[in-house]
Amino acid sequence: MAPYRNLEEYNIEITNEVKDHFSKIVDDIGEDVTREGLLKTPERAAKAMLFLTQGYKQDAEEILKGAMFEESYDDMVIIKDIELYSLCEHHMLPFFGKAHVAYIPNGHIVGLSKIPRVVDVFARRLQVQERLTHDILECINRTLKPKGVAVVIEASHMCMMMRGVQKQNSVTTTSGFRGQFEKIETRNEFLKLISADLS
Repeated sequence: MAPYRNLEEYNIEITNEVKDHFSKIVDDIGEDVTREGLLKTPERAAKAMLFLTQGYKQDAEEILKGAMFEESYDDMVIIKDIELYSLCEHHMLPFFGKAHVAYIPNGHIVGLSKIPRVVDVFARRLQVQERLTHDILECINRTLKPKGVAVVIEASHMCMMMRGVQKQNSVTTTSGFRGQFEKIETRNEFLKLISADLS
């Protein structure tokens, strides 16, 4: 046996129910669900949908609490360019981009990988970008109780790019600030750092 295996596990009963719905959709749009290329499509689509909405079964606060450490560091901590993929709740089409998250510790820091995991928990739900920004911000603020939190998300929405207005180059930016980041000088430092190429 390999020393490490990354396994995806699915509830068979739920997967089969979702698969049946996708089979009906394929049939309703006029395709032949028995065609060779589509035989496994309903199952694949069901598993994809369950994967992309797994955030409903995850607890972002517990993720943060599992890696909180006492530390006297009290300057800004920034994790930028966190890639995110989510589904627009209005059309169930993807939106994708990057999140920039910062906090100023207040006696505790958190393992760096936990911030991207929190982003994923909330992104892996049917979302709107505005609420996604708020969910990440409030979870970190409530759990870590830092001196300040900042979240900026930049994303492209397939519902605007593929259909509707069909604007392929549009990017939506949302932001949220709490605590010390509500002060203009702290906010400007954060915004300058996330836009800078420090390499």
